[in-house]
Amino acid sequence: MHRYAEALLAHLAANGSAPPAAPGFRDIPGYWLPPAVEALVAILAGDDPLEPLSRAAGRDQQQTALFLCLALAVSGQGSRIHASWLGTAFGELSLDRPVTHGQRSLWLAAARGAYGPAGKIFVLRKLDVLAVQEHADPQQWMRSLVPDEPSVVVPPSLVDFPEMAEIPELAKPAVAAARLARLRGRVSEITSARQSDHDSSAPLDNSTGSPATSWAEDEPLAVLRSLIGQSGPAGPMASLSSHLLDDLHPGADPHLAAIALHVAAPILRGVAEELEADTRLEPPETLTVPLLGHRIHLRPEGPDELSMSAAEEAIVADGVVPRGRPWAAMVLIVAGVACLVGAVFLNHLLVAAAVAMIGLAGWQLWLRRKLVEADARYVTAQVGELKELAEGAVWALHAYAREADARAKQAAADAVELARLIRRGPRAG
Repeated sequence: MHRYAEALLAHLAANGSAPPAAPGFRDIPGYWLPPAVEALVAILAGDDPLEPLSRAAGRDQQQTALFLCLALAVSGQGSRIHASWLGTAFGELSLDRPVTHGQRSLWLAAARGAYGPAGKIFVLRKLDVLAVQEHADPQQWMRSLVPDEPSVVVPPSLVDFPEMAEIPELAKPAVAAARLARLRGRVSEITSARQSDHDSSAPLDNSTGSPATSWAEDEPLAVLRSLIGQSGPAGPMASLSSHLLDDLHPGADPHLAAIALHVAAPILRGVAEELEADTRLEPPETLTVPLLGHRIHLRPEGPDELSMSAAEEAIVADGVVPRGRPWAAMVLIVAGVACLVGAVFLNHLLVAAAVAMIGLAGWQLWLRRKLVEADARYVTAQVGELKELAEGAVWALHAYAREADARAKQAAADAVELARLIRRGPRAG
């Protein structure tokens, strides 16, 4: 019986039909699989499966229904299931219990159209009953849809002043607009992928009745192998929320993503409303910004004089090195003069020493003057750069204010388009 069941699965996955030889095994009292296999073969042959189906259901109704639903799905004949089998096989979902491998495989098959539109609607209703959105963290769903979001968004007006883009009053509207645009793009990607599935060289759905070998995943086949005892223990199970969040990640199966998007729709609508409201925040008329390490208060008419004066004083204090009197040079000059006087009365050799000391003193005074001039040039350059940056920052604020209106309008358009895409739902396409 097991050998025939293995051969049956292989044929179903390869060409959607049963093996040519009829099953040659005897019934095993109390075991659901032999009559379930007989019922499946009868269905595939177009015969009446009622008698073996009744025996199998009497022994284990849920396992029988799961086996038949998955076997017909992988063979590309999911439309031949009875409507009641899907409900029996699926059981009940819960936020407090992990999703079983059988439930996930039926979920996957239904999402890919193995049971037609009714199968997708069945899964959607199962998820709708749980009201997942009432127990969800909106930011967690956002991180699944649009991961790796930048912490800072620099709008065009602040390209020359990226540090200003980190100021909360300026950062919040820009980040909100960027997040809303990325969210709209991701939702559009999910919905457009569903529309283009039939144009793909390797279609992901099963509407053409293709066997399971053309599917991108083999979870239904893995569950079938487990049901007939062909595989080892099943792997760990995941929660309902983790499945939905994984289905929303970029690169996930678009059919599963469409169903997860339907579940997340109320959450995303609330997030979109908040983001759009943030983009409408009025830019501040005055702002204190860090420029060259100094806090400069900017007004519409220009930088504040008091903050500029304080910054200039700080530049002077930091840029001018305190220097005392040139005592060493003064001592050398006095000693040199003394040597000259001594040379007149005592020894002419003292003239050379006097010249050397006076020359060394002159060199020290010259070097001191150069350092003072260098300090003055540094201070002048820093003050000039600060004034230039302050003026530029004021103009950047004006440009940011002009961008605000266009940014809010684009965010409103993104929110409307996002709502339209979500409203279409996974039944679209």
